[in-house]
Amino acid sequence: MSFIEVTVTASTEYSEILIAELGELGFDTFQDTDEGFQAYIEEERFSEEDLQEVLERYRFAGEFPYYVQSIAKQNWNEEWEKNFEPLLIAGKVSVRADFHSKPEGIAYDIVITPKMSFGTGHHETTTLMIENQLGLDHVGKRVLDMGCGTGILAIMAEQLGATQVLAVDIEDWTVENARENAERNHCQTLEVRLGDASVLAGEAPFDLILANINRNVLLEDMPVYEQLLQPGGPLVLSGFYTEDLPVLQERAQELGLTFESSRSKNNWVSAIFRKNA
Repeated sequence: MSFIEVTVTASTEYSEILIAELGELGFDTFQDTDEGFQAYIEEERFSEEDLQEVLERYRFAGEFPYYVQSIAKQNWNEEWEKNFEPLLIAGKVSVRADFHSKPEGIAYDIVITPKMSFGTGHHETTTLMIENQLGLDHVGKRVLDMGCGTGILAIMAEQLGATQVLAVDIEDWTVENARENAERNHCQTLEVRLGDASVLAGEAPFDLILANINRNVLLEDMPVYEQLLQPGGPLVLSGFYTEDLPVLQERAQELGLTFESSRSKNNWVSAIFRKNA
């Protein structure tokens, strides 16, 4: 399988906006650069016409030069290994590659090889989700991780004591990668499943639901999450911007979910809602 890499020159402000827009087109891996960002999508899903339409929408802010190239799947790991640095989250969670040494004195250690999947912990949304997870009781819980990417949040859930974890993603290569990472971290209770919210039909209730996707998918799937969440259970969301939070709060209130707290970083947000008992 080959992927399209699009390198865009843009300011930080418009990089965030364009990344959100490209996410709607099917781009699902992003990497910051000194002059903007790089976005990745499966080659068969790429439309340069759609890309140009998005960039034209923001022409009022100036030009956004871009460069498109096709890259082989196997080349991703080579490039990633050259640039990936181990990460420490909240002074408690180490996220590293298997070629990094395990740090001493760390409560939780997660080893990730992302391939083309999203979620090394370096993006603000993943960091924010893990920070929120650290404050929630996972012990003995049944946990759902929607849009699992590399599986990092699901792995974190098991390390925090969850006894049953279901991770779901729409991309087959992401599911493959999440399964590899689950095995790499010696997970015993983590199942990774291919699909969207429709594959949850008939599932037993979850004690905790994690969803790091994007605003539109979250709004669409929140009724499913509400139905599957145990009364009093937390729903942790991310993948959206500060200005999107009121919209999600309004939708949550309609569904009987109470807003509890949020944390933000560089305009990205992770929020905790709780199902009314």
